Amino acid sequence: METPQLDLAGKLEEFFRTTRNSEGNLKYIQQINEIIAFRRRSIIVDFNDIYQYDEKMAIEIINNPLSIMPILEDKILKIIEEQDPQFVAEVQRVHLRLINVPRLVELRKIRSNDINKVVVVEGILTKQTPIKERAYRIVLKHTHPECNAEFRWPEDEEMDETIKMPSVCPVCGKPGQFDIIPQKAELTDWQRVIIQERPEEVPPGQIPRQLEAVFEDDLVDSARPGDRVRFTGVLMIKQDSFLRKGSRSIFDIYLKVINVEISQKVLDEVEITDDDKKKIEGLAKDPWIREAIISSIAPSIFDHWEIKEAIALALFGGVSRTMEDGTRTRGDIHVLIVGDPGTAKSQILQFAARVSPRSVYTTGKGATAAGLTAAVVREKNTGDYYLEAGALVLADGGIAVIDEIDKMRDEDRVAIHEAMEQQTVSIAKAGILAKLNARATIIAAGNPKFGRYIQERAVAENIDLPPTILSRFDLIFILIDKPGSEDQNLASHILDMHGGKQVRNFIPVEDLKKYIAFARKYVNPRLNDEAKQLLADFYVEMRKKSSENPSTPILITPRQLEALIRITEAYARMALREEANRDDAERAINIMRIFLERVGIDVESGTLDIDTIMTGKPKSAREKMVKIIEVIDQLSKDSGCAKLKDVIKESEREGIERSSTEKIISEMKKSGLIYETVPECFKKVS
Repeated sequence: METPQLDLAGKLEEFFRTTRNSEGNLKYIQQINEIIAFRRRSIIVDFNDIYQYDEKMAIEIINNPLSIMPILEDKILKIIEEQDPQFVAEVQRVHLRLINVPRLVELRKIRSNDINKVVVVEGILTKQTPIKERAYRIVLKHTHPECNAEFRWPEDEEMDETIKMPSVCPVCGKPGQFDIIPQKAELTDWQRVIIQERPEEVPPGQIPRQLEAVFEDDLVDSARPGDRVRFTGVLMIKQDSFLRKGSRSIFDIYLKVINVEISQKVLDEVEITDDDKKKIEGLAKDPWIREAIISSIAPSIFDHWEIKEAIALALFGGVSRTMEDGTRTRGDIHVLIVGDPGTAKSQILQFAARVSPRSVYTTGKGATAAGLTAAVVREKNTGDYYLEAGALVLADGGIAVIDEIDKMRDEDRVAIHEAMEQQTVSIAKAGILAKLNARATIIAAGNPKFGRYIQERAVAENIDLPPTILSRFDLIFILIDKPGSEDQNLASHILDMHGGKQVRNFIPVEDLKKYIAFARKYVNPRLNDEAKQLLADFYVEMRKKSSENPSTPILITPRQLEALIRITEAYARMALREEANRDDAERAINIMRIFLERVGIDVESGTLDIDTIMTGKPKSAREKMVKIIEVIDQLSKDSGCAKLKDVIKESEREGIERSSTEKIISEMKKSGLIYETVPECFKKVS
């Protein structure tokens, strides 16, 4: 009678030799041939195939992986050795990687009865150590003078991170000291990672749960921080918890990973059934679908149509493309809302985070540079350095909502520059050099610098954000709390909301979330010739106005043209169309005009000037600055330095009023263009 172990090994061999794929080919024999040819270290086996072949064997693998898996892996190695004896000498080990195991356990629902069994967990990889080497078998030398024998230990491969030393020599049977011979140790690549619950799955008010996991051999570096992953593995107790002297009876657990699957960033976390698909396609047939979507953005908030339209565009986004030379253009539409207190900015942002299929919500005050991008953290117990992903990396493929962006410290704001345009996060700390993906749409809101928005001042003066960040936003909107004819309607709306009146929502939140996920996943619009021509004509016409008259400021730059392309694609995506047409381009030009006319205005001359956003200084301010520098330079040549009263007098002759001169001198002093030799006497920095 066969022992159960031999029985399992025989069944596995028969399973490999008989299982065929849909095309009638021997599925696993074909894979074994590839392993031999390419010297691979793993065979990927579909658990459904095992279950259909032998239910008992499948259940045994799930319940007793620590004893069953080594037997199966030894058998695989013997099957390969029969075909290629040289393979074992070169590769030594082959791993059985299981896919489609139907034992998905939520991270917060892992319990003691899951230990030592195969489980599947899903989440985000948040931390990762550099690759190390683990000894799974060592060579020991018995130091007893009568023995001095060398032997391999343990006899069976050690699966855990700790190897227990023998109490007696297996050669002579005597106790004694044992020396490790490091150069003869059998090693495998090893890496520790942390998997965390996805932000959108964490219950309100709860801390995200984490689980430590271990990659070995060919799994190392198979995923990186920020990746959405699905791990199949064996849940194990840390052995060193047992070995500590006087340790408590409380043990840590970790997942020994058998297989890693990485989500392809296509919003797999939103489940769309066939019924949902029919409903979505039915909604898209409505010619007014875009208006219905915009009306469904924060419907409990009164008015703000253009801002809701911008949020809708950001939720759908344009199409990102990679050029032949490897250059990547982003498809994400970044939106900034600047407004007076109490104008429902935060509520709009929270709605955007709630309706987005993938989102991370953070506030400027509670976000540091490391928290937004990535950090290198040292663990106290082990001393290991971890690469830890921040909010923008975790939001990869989704939306990062940053409220109170004006409250961020200057050194923390710098961190989002790269993430906004290049959509990556580069880090170089503690010897760890890494580049992580941060392909996220940024929707941000902030309060004006002076408490309320001052319309007589430019946007760069009103909000405490550098022009380098302002220029990266595709759309910027200003909310001004202005008393007027709409106050009665607003008061009635707020009172109705508090009175329990049901808001008319054209598309329910869950349906809208599925609609957005479907559109982002399956619809990738391209501009047709008419749309291209219209955008080109608009761009050329705006540039022409600047070139015809040297005194006319620049009205538009290539960065706005790229934003127009993204917005046009987003309008087409809203209607689930693969082609962006003239109507989409007209809508894009319209919302861009609204943005430019409200934000890109030189408040002094009243003309459109994109430099108000791009550089923080309109053309008129730059011209005044140049004149004042010339005045200071001329006066200082005559008398050593230019006195403030003389500069003001000369500037007034040039048509620059006193207040502007004083303000420009103060700014130039701060930026280091001029310096004070004696009080109120200036000189140009040479």
